[in-house]
Amino acid sequence: MSDLSTLPAKEESTPTVEGRPRTMAADRDLEIEDVTLHLDGDMKGELEEEKEMREDGGGKDPFKNKKVHRVVSKWMLPEKVRRTYLERANCLPPPVFIISISIAELAVFIYYAVWKPQKQWITLDTGILESPFIYSPEKREEAWRFISYMLVHAGVQHILGNLVMQLILGIPLEMVHKGLRVGLVYLAGVIAGSLASSIFDPLRYLVGASGGVYALMGGYFMNVLVNFREMIPAFGIVRLLIIILIIVSDMGFALYRRFFVPANGSPVSFAAHIAGGFAGMSIGYTVFSCFDKALLKDPRFWIAIAAYSACVLFAVFFNIFLSPAN
Repeated sequence: MSDLSTLPAKEESTPTVEGRPRTMAADRDLEIEDVTLHLDGDMKGELEEEKEMREDGGGKDPFKNKKVHRVVSKWMLPEKVRRTYLERANCLPPPVFIISISIAELAVFIYYAVWKPQKQWITLDTGILESPFIYSPEKREEAWRFISYMLVHAGVQHILGNLVMQLILGIPLEMVHKGLRVGLVYLAGVIAGSLASSIFDPLRYLVGASGGVYALMGGYFMNVLVNFREMIPAFGIVRLLIIILIIVSDMGFALYRRFFVPANGSPVSFAAHIAGGFAGMSIGYTVFSCFDKALLKDPRFWIAIAAYSACVLFAVFFNIFLSPAN
């Protein structure tokens, strides 16, 4: 240590700014200049990249006619995969799954509300409980009811809420991920909803597409949460707040229908909302986060499928051997 302390110190030249010793203010100026140069470099890189794409496309902006797709990509995808989406974006096939499901649900509602004398425009009437689509605890052996219940709704508020949400969220999701993936998530939420209702609310009827809608919201919510910084933070906060507001209001309506139903009405289970949301946050998140990847090669997908299958098997066992509705 003593040897080192006796060594002569190196003469270092003091950096100067215009012939004077550099001050802290000058340091800050240079730092600001460095940041500015860095930002300018990023902007130049983006401009050069865009210029190359225009040259490849014959001097035309390849995304000029894809304004809708640009908006969809900003709302649905993290920044790192937007370019890939825009390069191959098209409406072939169009979002037929969500539109078809919505038309079917609306048609069934109109059938029971208009052509059947059941007076169920505002609230669920007891006559609709005889529908072959509704999930009924007394008719659980009719397995199609675990899916077809999504076609029947309790009233105007119920169907409008579901249709608006699944169209506003489902169509952009289907534009990005196509109908097969969106249909997988939607139906996973529907099935999870009816099975959860048969376990946690085994003596109650079940109607509505909320299980599927909540699955879409759950998958989208998780993607926004995980990729928050890449999905425009300001819009990300707005999106999260909108989803939370919709969930709170819809759950409030569902709880009212379950616990505060009039004496002459029939209470409806709300477990489908929660189960659909969890299905979306597991399977939906995995599916929607694999935009530019092969879904079947993603181990997260198979883990989610394995967990979902285990829950389904337990629900089937419960309904056969343990259900109070037996």
